[in-house]
Order: sequence, then structure tokens, then C-alpha cells
Amino acid sequence: MSAILPPPSDAFELSFPVVVVGGGGTGLAAALAVRDGDVDVLVLERDASLLGSTAMSTGLIPAAGTPEQAAQGITDSPDIFTADMMAKTKGKTDPVMAACMARESAETVAWLRDTHGVPLTLVDGFLYPGHSARRMYGTPNRTGGELMAALEAAASDKGATILPEACVEAIYADGRHVVGVRITRPDGAAEDIGCDALILACSGFGGNADMVERFIPDMAGAVFHGHPGNKGDAMRWGEEMGAALADMTGYQGHGGLALGHGVPILWPLIMEGGFQVNADGVRFSNEASGYSEQAAKVNAQPGHFAWSIFDGRLHDLMLQFDDYHDALRAGAVVEAESIAELADKTRLPLDTLTATLAQVAALVESGQADGFGRTFAPRPVLTAPYRAAKVTGALFHTQGGLVIDQTARVVGADGAPFPNLFAGGGAARGVSGPGADGYLAGNGLLAATTLGKIAGRHAAALVTP
Repeated sequence: MSAILPPPSDAFELSFPVVVVGGGGTGLAAALAVRDGDVDVLVLERDASLLGSTAMSTGLIPAAGTPEQAAQGITDSPDIFTADMMAKTKGKTDPVMAACMARESAETVAWLRDTHGVPLTLVDGFLYPGHSARRMYGTPNRTGGELMAALEAAASDKGATILPEACVEAIYADGRHVVGVRITRPDGAAEDIGCDALILACSGFGGNADMVERFIPDMAGAVFHGHPGNKGDAMRWGEEMGAALADMTGYQGHGGLALGHGVPILWPLIMEGGFQVNADGVRFSNEASGYSEQAAKVNAQPGHFAWSIFDGRLHDLMLQFDDYHDALRAGAVVEAESIAELADKTRLPLDTLTATLAQVAALVESGQADGFGRTFAPRPVLTAPYRAAKVTGALFHTQGGLVIDQTARVVGADGAPFPNLFAGGGAARGVSGPGADGYLAGNGLLAATTLGKIAGRHAAALVTP
């Protein structure tokens, strides 16, 4: 059954200048930008509460060339950030969109914070894989839920109309020109709503097993640690209307989801000197190359798991993250006063684990790279008491989607933009390229907030007389 319907013969009983499909980070950023232009906007959210993929993240947004960086003596710029994105993707992402996102990033953070009261500050203490400068901004407790609460409060204060439990089932369109949407309510009732511009902010397709198997077969059957509403609706609608799709094989994975607990063991502990071993007690990769590509590497190990090994210093570092506190409360982290106790609690071979710790210590002391290309210096040698977490590789979020231009307007397979259809966040092609190894930490929320902002501004301008 087609999800694209011809325009109804009668006028819509209810209509808004701009309709946004999805009430996550992208949708709320878009709504804020529309309301900045004093244009009415309706946000349609399928769930009873506004969460989305953003709520399941650490809430970190990268921004380059900010006053806060300059005040701390951090050298960064949009050009440097663009170069980082191109290097991480090995030149396989769209350089125009990468430059656009980098150029807009500092203004996005300043706009959210200074105009709409979202409490974002520059994160201190460590670099994420692929970032050449400290440029992450986060809310006080570094949680996506906290970021979502701030965005929802700002959107409500700004006068956006938000309708929860409204699942968009179809789009009304005259060719490429969108005129409205059909929604269903919890009781099964259908309602039609007209619009002059439509913004697709309904995320990726990680929760659609058939689409994952079609586009990302390597992660078919992997744990999906994302919002269940990621069903690929935007891509299906767009494809039916003749839109272009790109990088559908790209995804954000995570090589540190606590096995059996569903809590991510975040990557600062790896970047600052921790490492991973398999069931044999040996390392199997350069863990610092990136947590996204590490997911498939972990899943390729015996039993599809690994142990993340760290110590008290790294435990203290991780206490700034609410996710880590969740992991501690869940019992996902074991503590050991000696290597022998660590081997006993993890059921890893003592001789092999001892040798692995000694090898890492020697790399710290020598400053040399290991066979995987990783260097551990100048971080300190791990010391007792040790800690470890049993983890698996998970699919967090897909990175491919609808092709858009620099105004966030959806582009057709023929290269021509749609007149009044926009997309952002997981619904749109990101800047991570066609694989897992191109994902830079924070680029999911960069795409959500920045593309939401851009889409909202251009949609508002389009419908303003």
C-alpha cells in the first residue's frame, strides 16, 4: 500500500504552515528555528513522550571555533573540523555537507544556549577518536535525556504546538510538492493535517530489521541499542517520491555496550589508557581508532563479547557521566585488587591476562605503537585496583538517509531539490560516509541539531509571505 497519497479533493480541516514529523532532537531544533521566524509549527511525535535517539545519547554536540575554545587556548576552526571529518571517513563523505556542518556548528551551540537556554558547556579532560581538538559541548550531567528536557522546555516556551501519540502513516503530495500528512491516533482514528512545508525528523532505520539486513548485513542480528521508533519511515516515503538515498551502509556502532545490562561503557576510558581483550585474554584491535567500528570487531570475537579493562584513575574520570553511574548500579563493572582476582572475576586466563597487562605497560613506557598501530603514552600504566566490564558490539544509529542540500531540502534522484520537503538528523544522509569507521563522536547530534536548525529556518522563510 502506498504511503504517498494524492491531494484530497476537499481542504484540510486543520493546517499548519510547517509540520515536523518527529519530536526528537532534530524535530525540536527545527521547531525552535521555525518559531524564531514567528511561524506556527506543529510537531508530530509517535510516542507518548518526546525522547527519540537523542534521549539515548550522551547529549554531546561538537562545535569548532567557539569563544570558549579560544579562551582555553584550544586551536580549532571549521576547516580543522571539516578535515577531521574527511580524514575519519577517508574522504568518502560529501565534502560540501561536511564543511556546511562544521561551519554551522559553533553557531548552533551558541543559538541553543544563548537564545533558547539549553545549558551547554565545553567538555574538559579528553579527546574522542578522530577529533583533533576538544570541541564537545554537553549538558551538566552529559545525558541525552537532560538535553531533550531542555529542548522540549524551550520549544514549549517558544510556542511550538507538540502533538504526542500521533503516528504519521502517509504523506499527501502533488508530485514532489507536499501538501499534508495523515496521522493515526492510539484509538485507531485517522486525521489529515495540511502544511505548506514538511520537515522529516523521524530518525534512521536501526529499528527496522528488514532494512538493516538489506543495507547493513554485517549488523543484522546485532544488539540494537537505539530508539525503537527508528523504522526508516522517512527513507521509505522519500524513495517512493523519487528522492535520492546515500550512505545507507553507514552506521554508528558501539563496541562497549555492557552485556546483559544495555548500558554503554563510554569511550573516554579507552582513549585515556584502557583496552579490550577477548575471551582468551588477548587484545585484538586498535581500540582507540573509534568506538563505532569497534562494534563489529567485538562481535567477531569468540562468544561475541570482550572485556574492557581499566583502573581506578579511569573509574574516577568516568564518574562525570550518568551512563557510567547506571553501569555501576547495574553491577556491570567488576573491581579487583590484583590481576589474579581480576582473572578470577572475569574468568579470563591468568597467564594470558598478566602478559597482556605487561605488554600494555611496556607500550606505555616505550611510547611505541603496537602491532595494531595504537600508542598508549603519555597515559599512565594501569594499576590496581583494576576494573572491567563485559561488553558486546551494538548498533546505535544508522547514518545514511535522504540526500539533502545545504538548506536541508530533500534532493531527488535526478539531482533537483524538492520544493517544500526538508529532512535532518537520522532521516537525512549524515557526514559519516558509507561505513562504521567514518563516525566521529557527536556527529549524530551535530546532524540532529544543526540540520534541524537549518531546516526550520528555511522552511519558515519559505512559507513567510
